[in-house]
This record gives sequence, structure tokens and C-alpha cells, in this order.
Amino acid sequence: MLEQFQKHINNNLPFLKDSKLLIAISGGLDSVMLTHLCHALNLDIVLAHCNFNLRGNESDQDENFVLDLAEKLGLEMFVETFETEAYAEDEKISIQMAARELRYNWFFDLAESLNFDYILTAHHADDNLETFLINLTRGTGLNGLISIPEVNENIVRPLLPFSRKQLERFATETHVKWREDSSNASDKYLRNKLRHQVIPHLKEANSELLQNFKKTLEHLNDSADIIDESLNTFEKRAVDSADEHQVTYKISEFIKHNNPKAYLFEMFKSYGFTEWNDVVDLLDAQSGKQVVSKTHRLIKDRAHLILTNLYHSEQSEASFTIKTEDKTFQLPIGNLFLDEADSVSKPSKTTIFVDKDTLEFPLHIRKWENGDAFYPLGMTGKKKLSKYFKDEKLSLVDKENVWLLTSNHKIVWVIGMRADNRFKVTDKTVNIFKIKLN
Repeated sequence: MLEQFQKHINNNLPFLKDSKLLIAISGGLDSVMLTHLCHALNLDIVLAHCNFNLRGNESDQDENFVLDLAEKLGLEMFVETFETEAYAEDEKISIQMAARELRYNWFFDLAESLNFDYILTAHHADDNLETFLINLTRGTGLNGLISIPEVNENIVRPLLPFSRKQLERFATETHVKWREDSSNASDKYLRNKLRHQVIPHLKEANSELLQNFKKTLEHLNDSADIIDESLNTFEKRAVDSADEHQVTYKISEFIKHNNPKAYLFEMFKSYGFTEWNDVVDLLDAQSGKQVVSKTHRLIKDRAHLILTNLYHSEQSEASFTIKTEDKTFQLPIGNLFLDEADSVSKPSKTTIFVDKDTLEFPLHIRKWENGDAFYPLGMTGKKKLSKYFKDEKLSLVDKENVWLLTSNHKIVWVIGMRADNRFKVTDKTVNIFKIKLN
């Protein structure tokens, strides 16, 4: 197997030979064999072990085992102990998810602080098949069926082409010892049920199961490449605009296809949406209709769908007071600077000049509300903000990000857009006040 492993590294993962590598080692067969194989190839490796304190004395024995292994092989070793159950309770997640988050967060921190190029994990072909079946039973798209990627950013899984049976055989031949996790014998978790009750029957029915599964994954990955290329082309046509607040998509690009739901799923699956029929309904919904995930929302706005981070209602209700002595003021949209000026230069959307004597302090900053109206500088007469926003072609999200500077309930400035005529500098102005947003 060592020759096969070396050939795999040379042909498919040659970058590992000149890299500083961190191996995640539990003490089990997979990670112990990965360590021995990498050590035999003289790769630059360091070991990292997580003690999750979930199996009492057995967890401590695992830790002692990997410490002894590191000493025998002359390898540097990092060990971290976690209060996994407490973390799971605090974060309201499962023990398995808690262990995963703690593990990978620590690995990433180690890699960043100590300049490791890659983190190696010991997932093998049987793990890949188990993940495929888990995703299949839960419902998934093509990416879920592709299962575990061999290279995912700085995480590399060099054992994916090899089966657990191959690892066991090589461990026996080379007299390598490892630890057995007692929790692996339990069928409490779905992965173990598949491992003990389903996959053995599949292998019995087809002795070439893993080899055929590997071919299936290759075909699925080829199909995924074609789909990704098509989706990239579609996204370029569909995205109308994008900035730090929102991404705007043309509805027309979705509805011209026979299956718009498929395109909606591919465009927005990574943002946590689950109610896909509701997402599809947005295409024909009235403006203002929205679908919300835990982190994002998708809004129908006339001929567009707008994707934005989930809006926090407490921010929309926020207001600020500016006293006479305030010279700078921090807002969610930037820093406001206020100071007296000797003269008026050309105003802009981010800088206005007003007659200070027309202001009544304290000034107030708040979000706009229905019914708000002002007298736009350079125009005659009064205009409702809703009409002004429509003329300016603001989206629903743009409107939510509008702040007003007011004096005695009168709008001084639609911040970043237009000043009010009632506070402008005239020939009779004695004290000029400059207000700037950075």
C-alpha cells in the first residue's frame, strides 16, 4: 500500500511534498495509518489531537496513545482538551456538531498561527460512501452526492482512494497498533447504522462496490463541472447589480427557463434557504414579499429578486441625538463630521452646507418613515420621500438603508442623497455649517 500511496501523492497531490502539514490524529486506525504513511514518505508533518472528554478514561487513554506514537516517530505534537458537552449545550447543537466545530476551529487556528500549509484528515473510501448515503437519505443536490472533496481549500484527504480494508491489511502487515473508539460500535448515530447494517449487505451483493462507487463519483464530478460552468454563465446574465448591502437578480433570467426552481436552488442554496416552493413563488409575488433564512432574505422588488443579509429590526428602530458640542458622530453607514465653515464649496451627496442659525439643537438622526416629506434642494415645493425614492429608483433594501438628519422634526438631509431647501445657505447666512459623511 505504501507504493500506492506514494504514487497517489506524486500523481495527484504533489504539492504536499513541499508543504508544512498538520495531521488530525484521533488514535484510530485511519489517522494512525495516515501518520505512518506520511512519515514513511518523509513528509513534513506535525500531529494534532483533540480530547473531547466524551468517553471518560478512554479519551485520556487515546491522548496518551497518540503522545507515545509522536514520541516514537520523533514528531511534534499538539493536544487540546475541550468541554464538548458544555459547548453543545451553550450553542444548542448536537454533540457531533459541537465536536466538529471545536475540532476544525482549532485546526484552522493552528494552521494560521503556525503557518501550516495544509491540514490532513484521514477520511477514506468507506467514509465517502457513508457520507454519500447519509446525504442521500436526508435529501440533497448534486454537491451532496459528490460527498467528501479530496482537496477543500487548505484541507486535504489523501486516503480517499483507499478502503478501510486496505488500511487494516497494511496495519497488520506492518504491525501497527491503533485505538478502537468504543462509540463506533454503537448504532446510535446514522453513520454507524449505515456502517454496520447497510453497507456490509451492499458489499456482499457487489464485491466491487467501492470501485464502482469511485467511478460514479468521477461521473458526478464531471457533471458538476459542466453544471458549474453553465451556472457561472447564468449568474453573469442574471445579476443586475451587487454591492456591500445586496445582490440584485433579474427575474426574467429565471422565468425564461423550463425549470426556474433548479436555478433558484443553485443560486441561493448556500444562504440557508429551505422553503424552495416559497422561493419559487417570489417570481410571481407582489413587490415586498420575502423569504427569510437564518442569515439572509430574498425579496421581490418589481422585476428583481434582491438577496441581502438578514435585516436586524433593532437597527431599523435606532435613532441618534447630536448635541451642539458634537463634532463627530458614528453611524451604521459611516462617520458624520460637523463643523463651522468660512465658505461654501461645491456640495455633493456626502457633503452639505447649511445655515447654522436655521438649526435647532439637538439634531436627530433616524430611519425614514412612511409619510415623511421634505423640500429637495434645487427644486420648488414639497415632495414625499416615498415619491422621491421611486424617482431615484431605489430598491426596497436601498430604502431600508436611508437615514435622515432632522432638526425640530424637519428633514435637514436625506443623508448621502439630498439636502433640504429650508436649511440652505443664502446671501443672508452669517454662520455656515458643514456636514460630511465619510
